[in-house]
Amino acid sequence: MKILIVDDCRTTRKLLSLYVKAKGFEVATAENGLDAMEKIAQGSINMIITDLNMPFMDGIELTKTLRADSACSHIPVLMVTTEKDADEKRRACEAGVNGFMMKPVSAEDVVKNVRSLMKNMFGQEV
Repeated sequence: MKILIVDDCRTTRKLLSLYVKAKGFEVATAENGLDAMEKIAQGSINMIITDLNMPFMDGIELTKTLRADSACSHIPVLMVTTEKDADEKRRACEAGVNGFMMKPVSAEDVVKNVRSLMKNMFGQEV
């Protein structure tokens, strides 16, 4: 299973990558939504973990773009953000985000959410 981690902060990308790689997942990274769309177009992405606030294309726009494209609309999206505004969370859910986590996050919580989404979306334990 390959997870695409999308965040404009290099440290966050590395940290999230370490969390999921330690549990056997393959990882790709992107700096923003536009970069993510290029990686997704290359294929073989099973899940996306994305930040909300990023330059060029934020996590909500990324999710909307994914949901509008039949080739990748099935990919589960877990949003991990510092944004506490209820309106932003509502907008993310309306865009099609499958899960939402508040930063800071622990390795255990990230992996638990990844596994839960994979099970719910694909009906398989990972």
